[in-house]
Amino acid sequence: LALADRNTIMAKGEIVFDGPSAALRADEALIHGRRVGGFIGRRKFMFEEYIARWQLVPDGLPIVTHSSRLLPVIFGGVKAMLKIAIEAEEQFGGALMEWWDGDGAARVFAYEKPALLLERAQGERSLHTMAKTGSDDEATRILCETAARLHAKRDKPLPALIPLRQWFLELGESAEKYGSVILKASTVAEQLLSDPCDVTALHGDLHHDNVLDFGARGWLAIDPKRLVGERGFDFANIFCNPDFEVAAAPGRLARQAKIVADTAKLEH
Repeated sequence: LALADRNTIMAKGEIVFDGPSAALRADEALIHGRRVGGFIGRRKFMFEEYIARWQLVPDGLPIVTHSSRLLPVIFGGVKAMLKIAIEAEEQFGGALMEWWDGDGAARVFAYEKPALLLERAQGERSLHTMAKTGSDDEATRILCETAARLHAKRDKPLPALIPLRQWFLELGESAEKYGSVILKASTVAEQLLSDPCDVTALHGDLHHDNVLDFGARGWLAIDPKRLVGERGFDFANIFCNPDFEVAAAPGRLARQAKIVADTAKLEH
């Protein structure tokens, strides 16, 4: 979300940047293929408070996701992204982003729940596109290398994080209710959770659209779930991303499993 993707939002109507107050208006917007009348509202949007507080200059169209509202901005002459989390879960990732301090993750300029101001991705490359156009193996290695930077030990206390066992509570509840493959998954998860190794801060949602090209700064992560647990968990999302077509390709799972194990130095 640090990248203002041109394909993310198309708007018809009027966008008005009126100095620091940045009153925003759009009569109609098309967001992720869904038409949303009055998305920006005909009123000053929620960005205004932070535009004034952090002395930001709007620099593009607002972006909406199911969990956040985003606005490309300029901060002290630097291109940045203002993110305001709507869901409670999204509001806490900024603390872990701050803890990483720009090493393996986008740099945080300011953080005050629910708002997060971070550097904006400027590179042209996309791991999603790479995975779909013949460079899937390279994309996987980049994800693993990014994870290694995030998992590296820091000489400072961890922020408040969610243990993996707590994160998996709903799986156990679903297993009791539905049985079958959910029960098998819950049993395996319990075995792994009972004997963790290489415990560290986890991104929790590391995939092709959450590691972006930041140009000279390289590939950096965004949008963590602020978890703590065995580092191997962070590689799971690679196998079911970037989409079903790629993930379900014959031989892909076995090939990526070996690449992940070799690159991340996991036992296999």
